[in-house]
Amino acid sequence: LLDTYRPFVEQLIADGHAYYCWCSSECVSELRKEQEAQKLSVTGYDRLCVGKTREERAALPGFTDRPVVRMLVPDDAPLEFEDIVRGTVKAPRPDDQVILKADGFPTYHMAVVVDDHLMGINTVVRGEEWISSTPKHVLLYRWLGWEAPQFAHMPLLRNEDKSKISKRKNPAARLTWFVEQGYLPEALVNFLALLAYPPAQDAEGNDVEKFTFAEFSRDFAWEKVNPVGPIFDLKKLEWLNGVYIRDLELGDFTSRLLPYLEREGVLSGNPGLGELGRLQDVAALIQTRISLLKDAVPLVRPFFVGDDMLEIAEDARAGLGEDAKDVLDKAIDVLGDIDDHLVSLVAPSAWNAENIEAKLREAIVDGLGKKARVAFGPIRVAVSGAKISPPLFESMAILGKTSTLARLVALRDSL
Repeated sequence: LLDTYRPFVEQLIADGHAYYCWCSSECVSELRKEQEAQKLSVTGYDRLCVGKTREERAALPGFTDRPVVRMLVPDDAPLEFEDIVRGTVKAPRPDDQVILKADGFPTYHMAVVVDDHLMGINTVVRGEEWISSTPKHVLLYRWLGWEAPQFAHMPLLRNEDKSKISKRKNPAARLTWFVEQGYLPEALVNFLALLAYPPAQDAEGNDVEKFTFAEFSRDFAWEKVNPVGPIFDLKKLEWLNGVYIRDLELGDFTSRLLPYLEREGVLSGNPGLGELGRLQDVAALIQTRISLLKDAVPLVRPFFVGDDMLEIAEDARAGLGEDAKDVLDKAIDVLGDIDDHLVSLVAPSAWNAENIEAKLREAIVDGLGKKARVAFGPIRVAVSGAKISPPLFESMAILGKTSTLARLVALRDSL
């Protein structure tokens, strides 16, 4: 690997564009401190090693026998370059940058130029923090006799307070964080494309904010890129992710839930056909209710735990009214009368969402004179263990009569 870069470094030395520097790291550090103390307008390496042989430099203080190689930046080095996003850009004069370290490894500046040339890269797209390094790279391309690529320096993403996004302070600076949260790759790409680029418009002049990468790339034009650092609005990304989730085919949505359910122990790494069938039934209930895939976990979990293992959340239990026991008694009574046996392969069981809802409304809303919210709240808590759940009657149909009644009885007996 290192043999890839060494010949080009030696070429630069032979042509007088680079030189060995035998100054120790302590020597360079001391020089930097002196320049800072003097508040010099121009700082950097003082070229002590330029034009000297190893023996001549060894006679001076601060010598090391493990040299680095530095660029010899001319006084008339071009400081302007054309950027396809920003136009003509002027960067500060570069220092004599180290291009080969003492251990024989190239620095980023040498490696990126060689790598991009060997790979045939004709357009370099990177963050604006690399603007100051571009004159160094342009010089290296010129010295090595290579045609420089086009440069496009993109704006940096900003927090809502316009500060720079920090990897240490903002978890969203890690791509893995988006995977952990349950953002879809296509939604994230769509969102990033919107940040520094104006959306297309439909026939009525409305912004089209959801599009495929193929659609975006087909209509892309560099001159439309906004060089001003955009705000990274997580709320908007979450909204867009929800739009993408709702547009997924049910089978695709179900499959994408599996890693999150496996990670949290809701399902094993190799679920059976029955579990997958139940999961798809549940997925159909929650697809329009979540914006992140990880949010499916607490909604799905109650369908895959034993009835005696269902935990009732503290806030859900605390929110039960004084009449919760009466409501549960009545629900147990009327639901017990529903026949859950299959009549035939084509005739569904009477244990279905429509029938369950009708029986409960008749017995509790009409019979006990309770409002629906009061009537069904204790039932929801008993069935799901939470105040918020997928649609109640459909959930009870999926759980089945035996599990539903067992959970209703368990909560009633605990009151």
